[in-house]
Amino acid sequence: MKYFFLILSVLLFISCKKQLPEIRPTLVTEKVPHDSDDPAIWINKENPEQSIVFGTDKDEVNGGVYAFDLNGKIIKEKSITGISYPNNVDVEYGFKLNDSTDIDILMFTEREKHQIRLFSVPDMVPLDNGGFKVFEDETDTEMKRPMGISIYRNPQTGAISAIVSRKNGPTEGYLYQYELTSDSTGVKATLLRKFGKFSGKKEIEAIAVDDESGYIYYSDEGVGIRKYYANPSKGNDEISLFGGEYFKDDIEGIAIATYANNTGFIIVSNQQDHTFNIFKRGDNAFVKTVNLGTLETDGCDVTTTSLGNKFPKGLFVSMNDEQDFFYHSLDSLKLNN
Repeated sequence: MKYFFLILSVLLFISCKKQLPEIRPTLVTEKVPHDSDDPAIWINKENPEQSIVFGTDKDEVNGGVYAFDLNGKIIKEKSITGISYPNNVDVEYGFKLNDSTDIDILMFTEREKHQIRLFSVPDMVPLDNGGFKVFEDETDTEMKRPMGISIYRNPQTGAISAIVSRKNGPTEGYLYQYELTSDSTGVKATLLRKFGKFSGKKEIEAIAVDDESGYIYYSDEGVGIRKYYANPSKGNDEISLFGGEYFKDDIEGIAIATYANNTGFIIVSNQQDHTFNIFKRGDNAFVKTVNLGTLETDGCDVTTTSLGNKFPKGLFVSMNDEQDFFYHSLDSLKLNN
């Protein structure tokens, strides 16, 4: 009898999925050579229509972080190749270089070299002298392989740090947070803290930081979305664990759509369901599920900034399991409906 109910549940799930209308993408990018994974949007504040979407392409020998224009075309001169399995990528604004010049930065994990990389944007100059090693105190190689990364800029002090996850880790202290500083000798990444619970069931990859509200969200893939303070001075206690009941299997990429007065939405990939679950930014209450046509989405990113006529209300980018990324004009998701 239990198998009857299991089959019935599966059939009902498939039926509900078919009834969910597909929101077609505005466009699909050119394909990367190997295995697309995670995007990050860099906003050109002087000319938003010249903004760039960066997307990782996983390969152990010739992986890359590819730059795409807003037409989905690869910008070869701003793409970084020859990387050993780049996993996740993020951007941030206003990093103080040599205590004087504010620059925009891009960071990504280079899994097989056990390090994170740092480049300036949009000129794509490396700032890391070949990479910053992470999880150096671990003796187990599996626990030294970085996957997810998200950058936090403290709105009060301007301090910038990177939160990094890994392929495998302990049930406590799965994430490491590294502060980025710069002086005449170069840029340094200094370990600030180890924090974050892990269920032990699958792995933790996706991380997103809400700079304004000061929260870190990350996907404990088989359990739920965990929430912590981004500022280490506020402690390492978990604030909440939410959303797990809305996912079919793996909980993956996280994007935060920010609006005024701390309103907005957290968009999370429901990977094996090929959909996205949306939660409120404030109390993290479930809002709805949307079908954007992607397959097995790992990473995603969003901006609510207008990027011109094609994306007047903002842009949502999601990885598609066919070596490309989908661009959706943000208004097509009807977040406020």
